[in-house]
Amino acid sequence: MQIADWVKRCGALLAWCAMAGQGVAAPAPEPVRVALIEGLSGSFANAGEAVSRNLLWAVERVNQRGGVKLPDGLHPLELVRFDSKGSNEEALSLLRAAIDQKIGFVMQGNSSATAAVLIDALNKQNQREPSRRAIFLNYSAVDPALTNEKCSFWHFRFDAHADMRLQALTDVLAADARVKKVYLIGQDYSFGQSVLRQARTMLAAKRPDIEIVGDELHPLGRIKDFLPYAAKIKASGAQAVLTGNWGNDLTLLIRAGREAGLDARFYTFYGNALGAPAAIGEAGVDRVLAVAEWHPNLGGAASDKFYAGFRERFPNPQDDYVHMRMQAMVEMLASAIEKAGSADPLAVARALEGLKLDPRHLGGFHHGTMRAADHQFEQPLVVSVMQRVGSPGVRFDNEGSGYGFKTVLQLTESQTEMPHRCAMERP
Repeated sequence: MQIADWVKRCGALLAWCAMAGQGVAAPAPEPVRVALIEGLSGSFANAGEAVSRNLLWAVERVNQRGGVKLPDGLHPLELVRFDSKGSNEEALSLLRAAIDQKIGFVMQGNSSATAAVLIDALNKQNQREPSRRAIFLNYSAVDPALTNEKCSFWHFRFDAHADMRLQALTDVLAADARVKKVYLIGQDYSFGQSVLRQARTMLAAKRPDIEIVGDELHPLGRIKDFLPYAAKIKASGAQAVLTGNWGNDLTLLIRAGREAGLDARFYTFYGNALGAPAAIGEAGVDRVLAVAEWHPNLGGAASDKFYAGFRERFPNPQDDYVHMRMQAMVEMLASAIEKAGSADPLAVARALEGLKLDPRHLGGFHHGTMRAADHQFEQPLVVSVMQRVGSPGVRFDNEGSGYGFKTVLQLTESQTEMPHRCAMERP
C-alpha cells in the first residue's frame, strides 16, 4: 500500500470515529417519492385538493408505521405535488419534470383525457429510456378504454371504471318502477361520452320501457350557468337524470336543478360530496344517488374508526370527502414495493399484478385485487341515496351539510367484475 493511500484511509477512519463520538446521526433514508399530477387550481381545484388531502393522509399512515421496508431498511413515502391547472399539455410537461427528478411513481385521475395522454407518453418514455421508467397509478380516470383497448403494462387503475359504476347505478334505476323517462347529460370528453353511450345500452337491456328524453353533452368545466340545461330537463318530464359529471360541473348542475324546481332523481357518480349535498339541500332527500367503493355510513367498528381518523386529520367539515380507493392505492403501492424488495418501477409493476389489498392496513373492512390481465382493480361498490342525518342508516353527514347517504345496494368484489378487451404487451 502506498503511504499516501494509508494516510488517506487513516484520515477517513479518524473522521468517522470523531463523528461517532459526537453522536452524529446516520443519514436519513432516501424517501420513495410519488408524484401527484393534478389540477390544483382552476375550475376543478376543489376536486384536485380533495385528492391531495386523501393521498397525503394515506402517505402519512404508511409513514406512521415506519414507511416501506426495503433490504437496506425502512424508507418513508413522499408525496410531491404538481399542478397541471387542468391542462393536458401542462400535465405532459410535469410528467417530464417528475421523471427528470427521478420519480418512478406518478398518480393522476381527475380526467380520462389527461390519463390517456399520460399513458401514451409513459409507454414511449419507458421503451425509449429503460433506466428512467415510471408507472402510472390512476385513482379516478374511469374511461373503460384505459384498461381495455388502450391498456398498458405501465398503467394501473384503482377506481371502478365507468361501466362498472353504471352497472350498479342502472340496477337501482331499473328497479324503480316510477321511472318512465330518463334524461342523460354529461361532460363532452371521452369519459362523459362513454357514460351516455353505455347508459343507453344498459337501460335498454334492463328496462326497455324507459324512454330516453334527453341525451346531451356540454363543454367540460366551462359552463357557469346550468339553468338553461335544468329548464330543458324539467320540460322533458324526466323522472330521473343520469350523469357522470364531477367537480363544479356536477355541483352547478344540481344547484340549477334545485333553482328550476326540477322534480327528478339524480343518479350520479359523484353526488355525495364536493358541495353537492349542501347545494341541493332538502330537495335532495331520497332524490340524489351516488355510487362509490365505500361511504361513511356503511357501518362497522373498523369503518367508523377509519372515518374518525380522517376527520381528526382534516377537521374542517368541507374537507370531508374520503376516497377509499386512494387509500387502497397507496397501501397497494407500499405492499408492491415491499414484495418487489425494490422501488424499481418495473419490479413494482410486476409485483402489483394479481396483488390483493392487505386487510391489516385498512381495518379489514375493504377488499380488492389488482387484476393482472388488464390492471383493473376489482373492489366492492355501493349505491347510496341522500337522506337527513339522523334518519335510519345515516349517522354521519357529508361536509357538514346536515345530509348523509344511506346504502341502497351493496355489491361484492366478485359482483362488480366485468369482462375486459385488453391485449397487454409486457416488457
